[in-house]
Amino acid sequence: MNLKGLISLSFGTLSYGMTEFVAMGLLPYVAAAFSVSLPQAGYFISAYATGVAFGSVSLLWLRGVELKRLLLILMSVQVLGNLLVFIAPTFHTILAARFISGLPHGCYFGIATIVAQRIASKDHGSSAVSIMVAGMTIANVFGVPLGTSLAHTVDFHLVFAFTTFWGCVVVFSIWRWVPVAGRVEDTGFKGQFRFLKNPAPYLVLLAVFCGNGGILCMLSYISPLMTANAGLKVAAVPAVLLASGLCMMVCNFISGRLCDIFTPGRIGFAAQAVAVLALLLMSFFGTHATAAVILACVTCGMLFALSAPEQVSILRVAPGGLMLASSLVQVAFNLGNAFGAFAGGIPLRLGAQLSWIPAIGALISFIGAIALLLYFTRFEARFSKDIR
Repeated sequence: MNLKGLISLSFGTLSYGMTEFVAMGLLPYVAAAFSVSLPQAGYFISAYATGVAFGSVSLLWLRGVELKRLLLILMSVQVLGNLLVFIAPTFHTILAARFISGLPHGCYFGIATIVAQRIASKDHGSSAVSIMVAGMTIANVFGVPLGTSLAHTVDFHLVFAFTTFWGCVVVFSIWRWVPVAGRVEDTGFKGQFRFLKNPAPYLVLLAVFCGNGGILCMLSYISPLMTANAGLKVAAVPAVLLASGLCMMVCNFISGRLCDIFTPGRIGFAAQAVAVLALLLMSFFGTHATAAVILACVTCGMLFALSAPEQVSILRVAPGGLMLASSLVQVAFNLGNAFGAFAGGIPLRLGAQLSWIPAIGALISFIGAIALLLYFTRFEARFSKDIR
């Protein structure tokens, strides 16, 4: 196991996690700095998500680039985007900068997954992916709260000065410690789409969309669920988020190791089933503070217990189309996040009880569980473990 190389890849996911998620706590400061309304400041998040969607497709034209070199290019684009956010003089220019910083996000995760598998020791490919993904969990646990605190005490621009600096650290660490990983098989432009003739990738992508969507349905509204529904004080919410983030870290590593022992599809289904059960229980027992906190932590843990199984599965079912598959899984992930946040807001718009939010999340996640069940029982054994 090339641990230094995997940690370098994890540094990259930490950078992308910070860049993406810290924005959620910065909207009031962005609105104040550029004299725009809070809804308008929300474009600060949307611009990044749009960049992710557009950038992911670009991998189709980069399939001939050596993978380590491609990682360095992608990180350099992110450094440029964050630097432009830091120096942007107007609201429109900062939106353009956020779009640029989002372009390499999906591409990086896809390529880093392939590289992690290639530099891992035999039968430890999923564990390697979980190490790579760990940076995202660390960003949620520590990076986002620290970034929000920095914006509150000093200035939100300094958050992006830090992410620019950290991106440079990542570029150096990848250059220094990630070995040359070769290229993916070039099957031509049309050949990239050939794997889509099989039902298996659609099941995995549906699971990514619904799995993340169902959990984010709850997580997007965790503050009112913990306070207005469970009766916790507002001051207790950061502690709940910290505990949830720690569960994400632990479940991510456990899931990766279990995938090496069993199969990614089987472990992904088990994690999705646990998420469905936890969301249902939260719907019924979420008014009890202790139960609400425990169930929120379990649900959040399953969000990253799903990550490695799904990342590995989509690549296994895409022979000859690794670039497109790695793009599509990130598109499905981000669309699922957006859909989950929208679906979770339906009870609020209708004036219904907050307990309906996790119930809707459970329904969405149930579809993801069925998709993973069909995948691992009917299709998973047909595909090679060797990702090239």
